[in-house]
Amino acid sequence: MKSKVQASDQETKLIAENRKAFHDYFILEKLEVGIALVGSELRPCREGRVVLKDSFADERDGELWLHDVHIGQNQFSNILNHDPLRTRRLLAHKRQILKIRQKVTNVGISLVPLRIYFRKGRVKIELALVKGKRQYDKRETIAKKDLKREMEREFNKRG
Repeated sequence: MKSKVQASDQETKLIAENRKAFHDYFILEKLEVGIALVGSELRPCREGRVVLKDSFADERDGELWLHDVHIGQNQFSNILNHDPLRTRRLLAHKRQILKIRQKVTNVGISLVPLRIYFRKGRVKIELALVKGKRQYDKRETIAKKDLKREMEREFNKRG
């Protein structure tokens, strides 16, 4: 019998991840939202032709919008193809949107997508409320990673 953890892992398939966001920002809070796609965008998502680098989300008129996410062209939908960099609407509950609006009004806090994935056949996006890192914060993070890697290497040599 499979545990619930294994079952939930099998239901989630990663499409793309924004690794640069973990380097450039402090992650304050995460939330999962849906995304409104057109038909020709689904196939490139299944093939993993999505780029989240330099993308962001914002709130306008009570709705969340996703900007600068590149979803590749579908080679089989010739004239009905989509614009790869179009602004896409995010699907969230009104309460979630109101909470996000309150937090984003603080100076220096942004909304950035961390990863896009399939969950139970639907495309979902993990958004994060983030605060920008300074250069010395980035260096400190890299130094901690290097130290951890060295400690693991020494531990593996001994055992």
